[in-house]
Amino acid sequence: MEQSTIARSYASALFELGERRGDLESYARALAAVNALLDADPRIREFLRSPRIKVDEKKQVLRQAFTGRVPPLFLNFLLVVLDKRRQRLLRAIARAYDALLDERLGRVNVQVTLAHSPDAAELTAITSRLSMLVGKAVIPHVQIDRNILGGIIVRYSDRLLDGSLRRRLVSMRSRLLETTARL
Repeated sequence: MEQSTIARSYASALFELGERRGDLESYARALAAVNALLDADPRIREFLRSPRIKVDEKKQVLRQAFTGRVPPLFLNFLLVVLDKRRQRLLRAIARAYDALLDERLGRVNVQVTLAHSPDAAELTAITSRLSMLVGKAVIPHVQIDRNILGGIIVRYSDRLLDGSLRRRLVSMRSRLLETTARL
């Protein structure tokens, strides 16, 4: 079975659990906290991944680290992930869980490329306009690329909206060359 499929299965199980408990957001925060911990210290990552350390020892450490800090059922979920030796999939599980949560809440993640860093008002205007266009609440992820010269490039799902000045100039150049070639 492909790893992304396995991660989606685990995320779906956790999502169902969160729905039953009315705790979807806190499970998302708990997954984010676990991933932040894994990113912060490579020793923790290696501790969880190492086949030399017994699963019971890993579970004990997780219990000590997370009891009282995450929902008890989330902690049980982490322990099951360890039992099934799927700890390498925690990041993928978190991504899949976030996608399920975004879908449930009517949100869409959008990659926005600009030629310069937007100020708060500009970002609010972009977010508002994109939300109207997409028909869902937009979560913008801004990337700066000075090569586009100006305008905006938007990517979401399988769509690309290129309103960059660079694309317009290239398009204008092509039309001018076609017109010149016909003369």
